[in-house]
Amino acid sequence: MKNKDSERRSDLINKIKLRSKSEVKPQQIADAVLEGDINALSNAITLVESHREEDIKASADLLRLLLPHSGKSIRIGITGMPGAGKSTFIEALGMYLIQLGKKVAVLAVDPSSEQGKGSILGDKTRMNDLASHPESFIRPSPSSGIQGGVARKTRESIFLCEAAGFDTILIETVGVGQSETAVKSMVDLFMLISIAGAGDELQGIKRGIMEMADLVVVNKADGDNVSKSTAARMDIQRALHLFPATDSGWIPKSLLCSSIERTGLKEIWDTVLSFESQLQFNGYFEEHRKEQSTWWLKESIQDMLLSDFNEHPEVDKQKHVYENQVQSGEISVSEAAENLISLYKGFK
Repeated sequence: MKNKDSERRSDLINKIKLRSKSEVKPQQIADAVLEGDINALSNAITLVESHREEDIKASADLLRLLLPHSGKSIRIGITGMPGAGKSTFIEALGMYLIQLGKKVAVLAVDPSSEQGKGSILGDKTRMNDLASHPESFIRPSPSSGIQGGVARKTRESIFLCEAAGFDTILIETVGVGQSETAVKSMVDLFMLISIAGAGDELQGIKRGIMEMADLVVVNKADGDNVSKSTAARMDIQRALHLFPATDSGWIPKSLLCSSIERTGLKEIWDTVLSFESQLQFNGYFEEHRKEQSTWWLKESIQDMLLSDFNEHPEVDKQKHVYENQVQSGEISVSEAAENLISLYKGFK
């Protein structure tokens, strides 16, 4: 029976690969995703990332089918200053979780070229062990300059991964100060990766990022760096106590880790579980997810309206005229904006 099921899934995926996305029925992709087929999951994410009109319609149908099967995971956002070892840490944590019987999906958001709109897509090559494991899924997504580095469809990708059976979703940001607010709005726990030995241990970490963190991990706590890392962790813990109390009632923690030696991972995961348990108990966990959905609804409306406005042919014709007038001081910014919006409304 298993062989027949496997053959049926393979046949379905081959059909999906051979036909264009617009020809594949969303129900077919949804069925394959629910069966945990990685190829189908990749195709599904590609579909929701597409800007083609026919794909947007198909992706909406696909999400409608899979949304009831999502939500059963812990979503963790991971950020950190350059050189903190985020990718190495994610691989170490991911492999540890797989040993515990978890299925781990990593959505690694890469910076995109402003000229070519391409993506470096380097995270997958830096996570060789995790990328090759059958219980993991890594999806580097081009940010295309949207949301300061956060892939436009990352939130939908989370739902798709959950529907495919992944119970732990790790979202790596491109770096401190670029995309944390958006990532914070789509995860349950927000983790900051730091290191010692950089002079001022809080250097490069903005106060706003520290205030968002539920857990700060001092990475590279190995070899001669253990004592420095311990001191850095104590400094960070003192700094965390100075911030206002969180709405969730959770008290942010700081911990040590060595991604290379794979130490500190148990303590980190135990803290994540403690975080989840406390927020589930006080009702904040689900309430926070509802608030996130409302926030993303507003963001999606603004994004769609702005895209429609910018792509409007009449607005496009007059936009540069008003930009020149604003730059020369002939007209105020508010008046130029009102005129362009009136122009947009007049042709709707």
